Amino acid sequence: MLSEIVDVLGQVPTGVYVDATLGGAGHATALLEQRDDMSLIGIDRDPVARAAASKRLERFGDRATVVAGRFDDIADLVAGCEPHGPITGVLFDLGVSSPQFDDGERGFSYRYDAPLDMRMNQDDSLTAAEIVNTWSHQDLTRLLRDAADERFASRIAARLIDNRPIATTAKLAEIVTAAIPAATRRTGGHPAKRTFQALRIAVNDELAQIPRAVGDAIDLLVTNGRGAVLSYHSGEDRLVKKAIALAETGGCECPPRLPCGCGADHKARPLAPKLRRATQDEKDTNPRSSSALLRCFERI
Repeated sequence: MLSEIVDVLGQVPTGVYVDATLGGAGHATALLEQRDDMSLIGIDRDPVARAAASKRLERFGDRATVVAGRFDDIADLVAGCEPHGPITGVLFDLGVSSPQFDDGERGFSYRYDAPLDMRMNQDDSLTAAEIVNTWSHQDLTRLLRDAADERFASRIAARLIDNRPIATTAKLAEIVTAAIPAATRRTGGHPAKRTFQALRIAVNDELAQIPRAVGDAIDLLVTNGRGAVLSYHSGEDRLVKKAIALAETGGCECPPRLPCGCGADHKARPLAPKLRRATQDEKDTNPRSSSALLRCFERI
């Protein structure tokens, strides 16, 4: 959803963009190309992604700064980059980046046979292999339901436990596929897609970071600054929607249709349409955009 993001964030006052999930710097590059009066702070926990992004952003000189860290540390990381101008645009592109997904050895994809890893930062200790081989049936079931809306979570969890130890992505995909009814396997993409998604989210603690990250991003923005958040499944989107709603209402509990008298701090407003999806043309040329959900907001 590059064009939609450039359109929304291209209208912010002069200042600094923060790309809190820099990845390969595709969005960052497009934003800096559109606005030569803007600079950018790019954040990513993945050293491979940072190296690739730094190379791509070299031509922008001191307009682009790349730092290491998690996106929920956005406030501290931006503070560490001072001096800088006002923060007028923030972007989160949640989930796994295409370079991570396409590097088979990192274990993010069922398309390659590789060790079960899925860590965005190799310095982290938890791996997908540890989750698959040590978590209880109850914990695996809860993970698959909460992080991937998996209908057959209990069946998959039981099959995983019965087949331990599981060491590779190919073996995991095979076991998950066998756990799902044949009729369901014939529709909706690869049967293991949701399981791989849930494991990646758990390994990298992604859902827990969203509320703090979005809230801190809104606090960083100056008035009329804007934010955009791309998520890729309902669990992520629910958390993004809730964080924006909290900033909009400030937690106000006053009766509807009456002026707020409780002193709530109304910080942001959602930009219409509140939920945007990729166009059919983009879905046709970039299948990974099919699940993209975009929410945008403005600081008030």
